[in-house]
Amino acid sequence: MQIIKTKIIGPLIIVPSIFKDTRGLFLEKYNYKSFSKIGIKHNFVQDNLSYSKKNVLRGLHFQKKFPQGKLVKVVKGEIFDVIVDLRKNKKSFGKHLSFRLSDKSHNQLWVPPGFAHGFCVLSKEAKVEYKCTEFYKPKDEYTLKWNDNELEINWPIKKPIVSEKDSLGLTLEEIKI
Repeated sequence: MQIIKTKIIGPLIIVPSIFKDTRGLFLEKYNYKSFSKIGIKHNFVQDNLSYSKKNVLRGLHFQKKFPQGKLVKVVKGEIFDVIVDLRKNKKSFGKHLSFRLSDKSHNQLWVPPGFAHGFCVLSKEAKVEYKCTEFYKPKDEYTLKWNDNELEINWPIKKPIVSEKDSLGLTLEEIKI
């Protein structure tokens, strides 16, 4: 596998080794020994699958008391994935990164604990799998407003389909307090 470091310390793009032949392909999505060597030594406690249609925007979700690290992979379709650093002790607090992830590249995104995470669907539909380092705790889930001007995220869709909960997210200024 190949590791691509990002402009913010912590998140990584993981490019798997893919073995193809006339029958199809094989790749290893996760191996504790391999991931430990690149600094991902977390125990994953929950696997999730999200199915969404084109133009759906989910997020930007985060947890305060029990922050989740996430290993994100698209198994069908293509998404525009966004993470925002909410680690208050880092110089990169409030900065975001964006990535295109798809079932064609098979790349994975490591989102360390302390980041808000969200994505919008660019293809007809998308299935996104993600492993989590903490169990989901509904009372500890928050949403950072996806279109907060302070974030300056250049989303590639003009009229996203957003849940009521996600449309009522907090601004970065509200999170700073």
